[in-house]
Amino acid sequence: MLKDFSAQSLVMGLLTAFVGFASSFAVVLHGLKGVGASDAEAASALMALSIAMGLCAIVLSLRTRMPISIAWSTPGAAFLATAGPLEGGFAVAVGAFLVTAVLVIAAGLFKPLSRAVSAIPAPLANAMLAGVLIGLCFAPVKAIAFNPWFGLPIVVAYFLGGAVNRLAAIPSALVAFVLVIAFGIDIPQGALADVWQAIIPAPVLVAPQFTLSGLVSLALPLFIITMASQNIPGITVLRVNGYEPPAGPMFTATGIFSLLSAPFGGHVVNLAAITAAMCAGEDAHRDPARRYWAAVVAGVGYVVIGFAAGAVTAFVALSPTILIEAVGGLALIAAFSGSAMAAFKEPETREAAAVTFLVTASGISFVGISGAFWGLIAGGIIMALGRLRFRRH
Repeated sequence: MLKDFSAQSLVMGLLTAFVGFASSFAVVLHGLKGVGASDAEAASALMALSIAMGLCAIVLSLRTRMPISIAWSTPGAAFLATAGPLEGGFAVAVGAFLVTAVLVIAAGLFKPLSRAVSAIPAPLANAMLAGVLIGLCFAPVKAIAFNPWFGLPIVVAYFLGGAVNRLAAIPSALVAFVLVIAFGIDIPQGALADVWQAIIPAPVLVAPQFTLSGLVSLALPLFIITMASQNIPGITVLRVNGYEPPAGPMFTATGIFSLLSAPFGGHVVNLAAITAAMCAGEDAHRDPARRYWAAVVAGVGYVVIGFAAGAVTAFVALSPTILIEAVGGLALIAAFSGSAMAAFKEPETREAAAVTFLVTASGISFVGISGAFWGLIAGGIIMALGRLRFRRH
């Protein structure tokens, strides 16, 4: 096993961990706070998620000798940011996270359930995701309107970094974000000392509460988004690169690690898609049989970074909320454009996709159930009526 280790895999693994964390932790923090997490609970969740996905990647990669990259559900976190807090607070959200983890485990153990998720029409799933993401993608523009001297450097750095290298876009925006805080924000005396003290990990155990509203509004949409936008594409990326991972056990493993992180506030971990391509491609090693070490190193990197989650959260809290939302919105632009294009590509399903998108993006809530669920229902009805109309003709 050690003979398969290489400097190439080491470098790619470290890069994967940095990109995976830096590119989307802002979205995760925003999503957790959106469903009622305090700063301490959000820091605990960020730590739990990072450690869980790191350990999961190490276990699966060493067991299968494949580059199994694991990530937190960025689209899922984006959904949380738009769902809003539920009655009962963050404890209800944690209960929903536990249910989501159980559903992911069940999808791995029982093929009919994973087939049912796969059977959701792709245009509707993509339209729902686009509807969830669009509100967050407005954040960079709102940040510029809030204060051009704060927002504009972050946006400009993102596009300049992306022009040099696509993977450099978000790290460039984060560097600009740090510089804005350092030189533009009036930091209270002693605040940086608090950031330093937050280096010490402080896990927060949250007693879950289970409600029907939490199940329907959070757990079910989060499960669908995670499976449709992360787990299933993650398997596809590995197969494109010549690997044949057993899908069921992969889903079950991510569900188990999600179950372990949920009591500490973690929403869900899953198979990675973008970072999976980094570890599974030739840049990780010319020999496909030795690339699994890149995913192992990335897993170790996630665990190490996870212990610094408290300091990251404390530092982010020094700035106006809209600035970190802007970083998160920039990180989601590519995901939004991809899901929107996939949603409206086929003319025969375009109307149903539009209804799904509009209902989801509206942010409405009926009987305590969020718009993402109603968007899928409304789009499904329109699609069924369209097919009925087609059969009659």
